[in-house]
Amino acid sequence: MSPRPKTWLMKSEPGEFSIDDLARVGREPWTGVRNYQARNYMRQMQVGDTVLFYHSNCALPGIYGLAEVASPAYPDPTQFDPSSDYYDPKASRAEPRWDLVDVHYVRHLRRPIALEEIRRHADALGEDFALIRRGSRLSVLPVTAAQARLLLALE
Repeated sequence: MSPRPKTWLMKSEPGEFSIDDLARVGREPWTGVRNYQARNYMRQMQVGDTVLFYHSNCALPGIYGLAEVASPAYPDPTQFDPSSDYYDPKASRAEPRWDLVDVHYVRHLRRPIALEEIRRHADALGEDFALIRRGSRLSVLPVTAAQARLLLALE
């Protein structure tokens, strides 16, 4: 028997790619992650894992929807494209440095769960919840089953 699917929080600036965009296209590669720890988390993801879709760098940062991991990790093609903002001259097709996963839309939340509201539950979420830990700027992070239950109960 395989382990239960895990939950992840993935951040995107809504001006770049929003939950509305994902709903429109259905499935999208999560390109442009250029942090080794976030990349390593994507390498751990499995098809069927839940994604809390988080809007960052906007008027009301927070969790706006749910998605699902739709592919195993594979090399991010933007690292090879000199015209891409995410081009990495040290990456090669023989030795890629950056991976991504595809995600597919599940649903919008009934209402956004704002970062401010999430912070009010910091004690219950625990100090290992990287979203509210000082100095953490990861764009992809793991969420425990208990944390996911608490967050989704706020909806």
